[in-house]
Amino acid sequence: MMGPPPGMGPVMVLNQRTQRQTGREAQLGNIRAAKAVADIIRTTLGPQSMLKMLLDPMGGIVMTNDGNCILREIDVSHPTAKSMIELSRAQDEEVGDGTTSVIVLSAQVLAAAEPFLMNKYHPTVLVQAYTKALAYALKVCDDLAVTVDVEKDHEWISKLVMSSIGTNFSSRWNEKLVDMAIQAVLTVVETTPGGMPTVDIKRYAKVEKIPGGELDDAIVLKGVMFQKDVTHSKMRRKIENPRILLLDSPLEYKKGESQTTMEITEEQDWNAMLRLEEEYVENMCKEIIAHKPDIVITEKGVSDLAQHYLQKANITAFRRLRKTDNNRVAKAVGATIVSRTDEIQESDIGTGCGMFEMRKLGDDWFCFLEDCVDPKACTIVLRGGSKDVLNEIERNLQDAMQVVRNVVYNPKLLPGGGCTEMALAVAIRKEGQSLQGIQQAPFMAVGDAMEVIPRTLAQNCGVSVIRTITELRARHSSAKSGEKCYIGVNGVTGELVDMNDLGIWEPYAVKVQTIKTAIENACMILRIDDIVSGSKKSK
Repeated sequence: MMGPPPGMGPVMVLNQRTQRQTGREAQLGNIRAAKAVADIIRTTLGPQSMLKMLLDPMGGIVMTNDGNCILREIDVSHPTAKSMIELSRAQDEEVGDGTTSVIVLSAQVLAAAEPFLMNKYHPTVLVQAYTKALAYALKVCDDLAVTVDVEKDHEWISKLVMSSIGTNFSSRWNEKLVDMAIQAVLTVVETTPGGMPTVDIKRYAKVEKIPGGELDDAIVLKGVMFQKDVTHSKMRRKIENPRILLLDSPLEYKKGESQTTMEITEEQDWNAMLRLEEEYVENMCKEIIAHKPDIVITEKGVSDLAQHYLQKANITAFRRLRKTDNNRVAKAVGATIVSRTDEIQESDIGTGCGMFEMRKLGDDWFCFLEDCVDPKACTIVLRGGSKDVLNEIERNLQDAMQVVRNVVYNPKLLPGGGCTEMALAVAIRKEGQSLQGIQQAPFMAVGDAMEVIPRTLAQNCGVSVIRTITELRARHSSAKSGEKCYIGVNGVTGELVDMNDLGIWEPYAVKVQTIKTAIENACMILRIDDIVSGSKKSK
C-alpha cells in the first residue's frame, strides 16, 4: 500500500482536542458505565432497601429510594450513563413503577455481553440473539400472567399495590396509603365514549401536602379542597348542600382593551362614569344572584363592590382560583365553568357537593367541598412531620396510584419477588438449548442476566445469595412443564416462598415494560462503536 504522497501529512478531520473511543474499547467502556449507574441504585431494590441522600446544586436535600428520583438528581457526564438515566425516566412516565429494576436489569444484560465482545463476537450477532430472547421472554410472561377483575377483587389489588410500594420508605403506613391510592384512582376513573377507562391522576387526583399532624390524619376526600380564604369576612363558612357556580371571568369593572385616556370637563360626567362602572358590576352580580348560588368561585378577581353585593345576597365568594383547581371543583360537584355571567344556565350550577366548610390547618385556611355525590376528582390530603417526609410519601403514593391505574387499564398480574424473572431465566435457558449456531450462547446469557433481580433482592436482605439463588433456580427448573411455579424471594426475610401465599404481585404492564426497555436499551448500547466527544471551546 502506498503512503501519502510526498509533502502531505495526515489529514485531520476532527478537532485536535476531540477525544474518541472506537470499536471494542467503546463498547466495553459503555458496559462499565452502565454497570456503574446500576451499582448506585442497586441497593434500593426490594423491601429492605436503603435510602439515598442527595444534595442538589441549590443546596436542598432529597432523601428517597425511588430509582428515578435518585437518577434525576445525579449529574452524569458519560453519555451511556445518561442514556441509562433516560430509561428510568421513560419507565416512570410510561408505567410509573419499576424504575430501579429497569436499570439493574439493563446493566446486567449488557454485562452479559462482555465476555462475548472479548471473544470477538460481532455486536450484530449479539443484538439478534437478544431480540430473539426478548420475544421469547414476552411469550413466557403471557403464560405466567393471571387476570383479575378490577371492580370486584379489591383484596387482590391492595395486595398488588402493597407489593409495589412495600419497598418504599413509607411502609409503616402501607395499608393506609394503599387504601388511599385505590380510593383515589377508582374515584377518577372515567369511561371514554370508546368504552376504554381513562384515569387522569395528574389532573384530577391532587395531592395537598400540609406539614404538621400525623400521617394517620391523611385522607382522600370525597370531593376537593383548596387553599383559599373567603373574600369577605362576613360570608358564610359552612353550608350544607351548597349550589356552586364556577366562573372564569372577573367580577370587576373591565378596563379598556387598549390604553384609554378620557378628558372630563363637566363634574357630572365624572359621576356618570363612575356610575356606569358600578352599574356594570352590579349587573354582573344581579345575573349571578338570579340563579341563587350559595358559593361563587372565579379564576379572576372580584372587586370590593361585587363582594358587597354577593355578601348581601348571602353568597360566599372565592377569587383567583387556579385553573387546574377550578377544573377539579367542576368535576367533583358536577358544575360547568361559565365564562360570561349572562350565559349562566341552571345546568351549569354544581349541586353534587354535600358539605362546604372552611377549616384551618396549620396557618392557612382551606376550603373543603366534601361528601360529593359522584365526584370525578378528589384531593388527597397528606399530613406528616416534615417536608422531606411528605415529599417521599407523595412519591410513594404516586407510585401506588400508577400501579392501580395500570391494573385498571390492563387487569393482568405477574408474581413478584423475583419469581417472574427466575421463571424467565429458566425458560430462556431451556429454549436456548434448541437453538443452533453462534446465537445460542448470547441467547442463554439473557436468561442468566434475568437472575439479577432475585439475586439483588436476596442481597439486600443479607442472606446467603448463592444458596438462595441456587435453590430458587432448582425449584423453578424442577417444575413440570405447563405448571406455573410461583416461588420467589421474600424480600423481607430472604426466604423462598410461594408468591401466591405471600400475595406479592406486580402489574403485567410494569413487568413487560421493564423487560422490553432493558433489553432494547442494551441492544442499542451494544451497537455503539464510536464515541466522539469534542472538548468545549475554552472561554
